[in-house]
Amino acid sequence: MRRVFLRSAASAFLVGAALAVGSSSARARDGDCAAKDCANHAASKTGSGGARDFDFYVLALSWSPGFCESVEGAHDQCEPGKGLGFVVHGLWPQYESSGFPSECPGARSPSRVALEKAAGLFPDERLARYEWRKHGVCSGKSPSDYFADVARAHAIVTIPPLFVKPARDQTFTPIDVERAFYDANSGLRPGMMAVSCRRNVMDGVRICLSKDLREFRACPEIVRRGCHIREISAPAPL
Repeated sequence: MRRVFLRSAASAFLVGAALAVGSSSARARDGDCAAKDCANHAASKTGSGGARDFDFYVLALSWSPGFCESVEGAHDQCEPGKGLGFVVHGLWPQYESSGFPSECPGARSPSRVALEKAAGLFPDERLARYEWRKHGVCSGKSPSDYFADVARAHAIVTIPPLFVKPARDQTFTPIDVERAFYDANSGLRPGMMAVSCRRNVMDGVRICLSKDLREFRACPEIVRRGCHIREISAPAPL
């Protein structure tokens, strides 16, 4: 009887020890946030990325007439008579390989003071709010600083004369559009931008900028996902 009791006790001890080791291993796998960067650890588990955890920016400019065709006029920028051409759609943090962080933890609603900095950049306040929530919060900056960066990025880019209040619809190849931007912007070269299109209609361009917004930079993944069809139309502003 004594031997049975001892064997049972020993078995219980070994099972308990194994459970303890398993629990300790699980904690080790999860990492000790007191000794590591918890924000980066959480981001690696969720796949969402964290604020400031990106490599460069994309300045997305919408060609309003083409954009409005794709959304069937359901935005303020599509109101007849506004005559909008290229406008800021957003300034997007991007990863080098592919993808981008979005909807990172942070302030969800910009203050009225911050939104004043966005006035005149975005076609309407609703878009400014949306872009902050989805992309701006991932910059790691305050809403005011982010919108100030949008203004800086926008000021870097010169819109080619070809797209300044054209009086009629035009037809181009995507490379025609790119060349017009290269000619108008010193330092912008092939591999640093892409044309965006839907149903053979140009709806915008994507221009890649360094993280400090001081220069244009190469972005192979953005270029690869651009518009590569033979011919696109560029409707005249409404």
